[in-house]
Amino acid sequence: MTRYSRQDVLRILHLRARQLTAWEQAGLVPANQTYSFEDLAQLRTLRSLRATRITARSIRASVEAMREAVGMCNPLVEASAVGHGSHLAFRHNGALVDPVTRQLAFDFGAGTNRQLSIVGAAGHASGNEPGVQELFQRAVRLEEVPATIGKAVELYRQILAMRPNYAAAAINLGTIHYNQREFILAEQLYRRATEADPEYALAFFDLGNVLDELKRLNDAIAAYQRAIALVPQYADAHYNLALAYERQGHRRRSLRHWLTYVRLDPIGPWANHAKAQAKSILSTERLSIVSRAGRLVAAG
Repeated sequence: MTRYSRQDVLRILHLRARQLTAWEQAGLVPANQTYSFEDLAQLRTLRSLRATRITARSIRASVEAMREAVGMCNPLVEASAVGHGSHLAFRHNGALVDPVTRQLAFDFGAGTNRQLSIVGAAGHASGNEPGVQELFQRAVRLEEVPATIGKAVELYRQILAMRPNYAAAAINLGTIHYNQREFILAEQLYRRATEADPEYALAFFDLGNVLDELKRLNDAIAAYQRAIALVPQYADAHYNLALAYERQGHRRRSLRHWLTYVRLDPIGPWANHAKAQAKSILSTERLSIVSRAGRLVAAG
């Protein structure tokens, strides 16, 4: 069985080390130094769920409830996770199961009900056609092995030829090009994903990252802002937006996002950096604060 190192996982899934650590600390994945393909599928699902309004605590509660209700070992891999209010439901055996309430939920399908968004191991906005789904799963497996990434690229292109609006395939192919530093191709694919699904916060976040690499900070900022507008609790988008503002010299604009990041993700080296940046801005900038009475008051 193929095993992947921790660095392989971070590279393949385009994750930060602190995010993987945070999921481990939240009990969503075990702390490992090597990972199986099933582990990668679970982590890919969590990466998609990070761009939703569902908290890690709610994800864990839903997963544990699904294990108890249905007897699954790993619901994030064995069933399709679906955003259902503030927690998860799971598509299983033709039904949409809400494990927290132990009820069956109405399932109108991802194409007709924007409130139910499939984010399972096959990616965001999964296709309904069995042929496309099978090709996508094959591409995902090929993508995880460096020697077969070229074959994965071919399959993703084939999928997009069959279904031009398949956002998950566009994102995955874009990320391959991003990791290969082919930023123009990555930008084109991330934009394609945002056009295919304008409510896909992860697509706008990834688009912001590649625009940042291309030194197009104004465009990157607009993409990060869109991701945050879709998911105000998107901690990584706040962090990267704060960095982009700082590089433009807009320290006051960055302050709000440093503080928001610290509130959303208060532990770890990135939180420490955000706290230090916010402290530096507050100590060196003369800021105006709006009082509760509506008057402007000079700070510091």
